[in-house]
Amino acid sequence: MIILILGSGGREHTFAWKIAQSPLCDKIFVAPGNSGTAQIATNVDIKVTDFDAIKSLVLEHKIDMVVVGPEDPLVQGIHDFFIEDEQLKHVAVIGPQKAAAELEGSKEFAKEFLFRHNIPTAAYESFNASNVENGYTFLETLNPPYVLKADGLAAGKGVLILNDLNEAKAELKSMLVDAKFGLASSKVVIEEFLDGIELSCFVLTDGKNYKILPTAKDYKRIGEGDTGLNTGGMGAISPVPFATDEFLNKIEEQIVKPTIKGLAKDNLPYKGFVFIGIIKVGDDPKVIEYNVRMGDPETEVVLPRLKTDLVEIFMAISEERLNEIDIEIDERAATTVMLVSGGYPEAYEKGKEIIGLDSVENSIAFHAGAVLKEGKIVTSGGRVMAITSYGNTYQEAIKKSYQNIDKLHFDKMNYRKDIGFDL
Repeated sequence: MIILILGSGGREHTFAWKIAQSPLCDKIFVAPGNSGTAQIATNVDIKVTDFDAIKSLVLEHKIDMVVVGPEDPLVQGIHDFFIEDEQLKHVAVIGPQKAAAELEGSKEFAKEFLFRHNIPTAAYESFNASNVENGYTFLETLNPPYVLKADGLAAGKGVLILNDLNEAKAELKSMLVDAKFGLASSKVVIEEFLDGIELSCFVLTDGKNYKILPTAKDYKRIGEGDTGLNTGGMGAISPVPFATDEFLNKIEEQIVKPTIKGLAKDNLPYKGFVFIGIIKVGDDPKVIEYNVRMGDPETEVVLPRLKTDLVEIFMAISEERLNEIDIEIDERAATTVMLVSGGYPEAYEKGKEIIGLDSVENSIAFHAGAVLKEGKIVTSGGRVMAITSYGNTYQEAIKKSYQNIDKLHFDKMNYRKDIGFDL
């Protein structure tokens, strides 16, 4: 098979790394890719939302399957684009159709879905610029902290958690009236705050059947002790130590099953990954959000633990026979630590040479915001590289990642030194 992966981050490098291990795969293209994917696949400089250019690439190279990494092309309807095109409809696409991708594309849509199917989640109301005053009134009925979520896609930065009521009102105005997150915050969902510890549940579905992948926990804040600004993710661990068999069973019965049934009932066509952000409140799971693709950096700890051939799984999803596949998981723990550019998630510089990659041992360096330039690997984004390791315990795995980080360097390199600290 010839496979195209869309995206340029650590998630896509991990997909390429895993797919390259399959005897079913003859060649991999990645668009646009990065310096990591360049070592195992052919990078093509195409934007993930340029559907016409993607079509040309697929036809030129007789590509059999497209694996969609990021959310933007899914929310914009790339799967529908393939189905509706006579020349493309035979190509397998891993990722939901546009109607189902609204689960990530709109926070309000997701909340309505959760309530409709009696899936446990926080109470909420949504507001726009025309009823911002009602939003202020609703905030006054809540106890702090206050949770404000931009309805649309805001690159993982559209959620604010604030302790001060006046600050929450000011931020609500900033989002709705001043377009703080552009069109993404033309509508804002205000939620009750849930106090607990978070984890991510990853589910594969062909629209009828499902398989649950290992859980993971990621660390979103830039600063040690979970302080500072939200990022796209500073590290992750899998499995999650506090997710007991009993708790995992609750997730499956109360969240996963009604989600998959709800997709079918609401006629939301879905072939791909469902990423469910969950919070453990007391002993019970509640849904914080849905994403319609794998998470990053969680992919860098979940896929390395998957022993089953990923291409085989994707073929089963495409052919709606996922129930025939047995998913085998590595018993070892996996951890990843994200190296980021100085200043990230605010302004940062690019083009810094990354030194020491040749000396990494017993860890995998998944490239994210890094590209090959004049024979050197240089930084090209905020989150530059994820250093993933295995261990019999997550403590052992994390130690290996940090030992290898000591061998790496680029100007103003930053990373969190406390991944797994709270477990």
